[in-house]
Amino acid sequence: MNAKDQEIAKKVIEGVGGEDNVSSVFHCATRLRFKLKDTAKADKEGLNNTPGVVTVVESGGQFQVVIGNNVPEVFKSMMSQTRLKDAESTDGGGQDEEKGSWLNRAVDMISSIFSPLLGALAGAGVLKGLVALFLVMGWIQEESGSYLILNAASDSVFTFLPIFLAITSSRRFKTNTFVSVAIAGALVYPAIAAAQEAGTALNFFGIPIVLVTYTSTVIPVILAVWVQSYVEKFFASFVHQSVKNILVPMLTLLVVVPLTFLAFGPVGNIISEGLASGYTWLYNLSPIVAGLIAGGFWQVFVIFGVHWGFVPIMLSNLGTIGYDTMLPMLAAPVLAQAGALFGIFLKAKDRDLKALSGSSTLAGIFGITEPGIYGITLKYKKPFILACISGAIGAAIIGAGGGRAISFALPSVLAIPAYVGTGFATTVIGIFVAFALAALLNLFLFKEPAADTAPVPARTKDGEPAAIRPEEAVSDSSDSLLKKEVIVSPLEGTIQPLSSIPDPAFSSGAMGQGIVIDPSSGRLTSPAAGTVTTVFPTGHAIGITTDGGAQLLIHVGVNTVRLKGQFFDKKVKEGDRVEAGQLLLEFDLEQIKAAGYVTATPVIVTNSADYLDVLKTTETSVQGGDYLLTAVV
Repeated sequence: MNAKDQEIAKKVIEGVGGEDNVSSVFHCATRLRFKLKDTAKADKEGLNNTPGVVTVVESGGQFQVVIGNNVPEVFKSMMSQTRLKDAESTDGGGQDEEKGSWLNRAVDMISSIFSPLLGALAGAGVLKGLVALFLVMGWIQEESGSYLILNAASDSVFTFLPIFLAITSSRRFKTNTFVSVAIAGALVYPAIAAAQEAGTALNFFGIPIVLVTYTSTVIPVILAVWVQSYVEKFFASFVHQSVKNILVPMLTLLVVVPLTFLAFGPVGNIISEGLASGYTWLYNLSPIVAGLIAGGFWQVFVIFGVHWGFVPIMLSNLGTIGYDTMLPMLAAPVLAQAGALFGIFLKAKDRDLKALSGSSTLAGIFGITEPGIYGITLKYKKPFILACISGAIGAAIIGAGGGRAISFALPSVLAIPAYVGTGFATTVIGIFVAFALAALLNLFLFKEPAADTAPVPARTKDGEPAAIRPEEAVSDSSDSLLKKEVIVSPLEGTIQPLSSIPDPAFSSGAMGQGIVIDPSSGRLTSPAAGTVTTVFPTGHAIGITTDGGAQLLIHVGVNTVRLKGQFFDKKVKEGDRVEAGQLLLEFDLEQIKAAGYVTATPVIVTNSADYLDVLKTTETSVQGGDYLLTAVV
């Protein structure tokens, strides 16, 4: 720990309001991530002007101080100067240490519980819609084995939703996952379900039990697992270590399962029905107004992360009344963003903007709007506003026609089968209107920014990037006094501008100039010959200092530090000598995506200030070893 790192650590602690204002802190590859008791006490402007601090980002309930590659040293200095502990190495024991606003805590809790399930819910929801469509078209019969198997495949995740939620809730509340699953299993146990369906009067040692249907429910099991975290901790505090693994689960089940049937289950069910009834009441007042509000503000909710709060309402509607009217309306704002991007694609003359808007249009059609929002529509403001207006109009049409979703599916064209039934035609029209209107408005009203006139790297006569050999990575131009260092691609994938990454620390250029690769494979190789200076313990980020002096940071995905090394396999360690093309890291691309993380990977020259310019490839896709960047001295 040198004096400079100690001084940065001291200034950071002062800037966040002192250590007494810190609930928890840990660090990732480039930044210190704080949970503050009162963000008003933090001096954000002062921190931004502190030498050694790149920038400050507030996101996901965290106060993030971006340091750069030497964040581990600053973090160690901070730990040595304070009584703070690394939040990643401590166990909350079922207690939620966050002290932010109730809204931030609620949204953070809901997102952490539901986000791992969204892939399975969405996939099963689309399949359920297709099965319903097959029935309507007469392609399968309800009495057939084909229908039975397909219906089971599409409906199982919804029928046994409490079990899935028990797994994710146990991770959130830091309690025994298998005990949580046992509690959820009791709620959907066949004999219990049969007794409820038959209206059998039951009691527990003389106390009457109010039986309700727990299949497809959300809140009862979350309440039960939350209580479990405290009950389990209580018993673990005094049960002897020799029998703890047996007695603590037994005593927890003995207490939590009866309490759930007697209290938490009925109360949670009442809350679920209340949410569904409240939304239905509001919708019945005016479906058109409900559509205007939902369609106009949904993407705003997504940006601020509060959209997670609506997921339980949607699932409650599906579980209590058998359908949901919000889901089809939300398809309009999603497709409106895709339409806005398509309009920009048609109008754009700049090659990079056309390429990014084209790829983002396709992603938006399939429900992935973040690259297009952060990279284009929100960046230029007007396209985002026009898309919101178009989404509101499309959703109002859907609301007026009584569109319904018969299963949960993430809003996209893939979700259309889930809207089969009442209002289906109007839903399709509303989605089309939202897309087409946003495209037309942007085609005529969007003003393309001035083209970048920066020089481009040398190319062959055929227009292809000039081949670069590793030994030519640092060279002197024969007709120029400028020196240059060429960086080759460490990944196979599509190229995006740095501004497209949904992380302000990277997209703003605060960390340095560079480019983004959306990988199509999970092999990361060295982009130049040099020395590995940083390998983050979780494996998601690697720093290299090249032989020519460029300091490179390759950060796989956004917020992937939260995976804690899962799906990453490091092949090098700090201090290793590497050559261009040498394997640095392997990662499971599909599993990372399935966990809900953006995999777009920034490749940054963190000491860009030492160079006159950092030139980028003009290609839209690259293979490992293709030309990527040129740092000009």
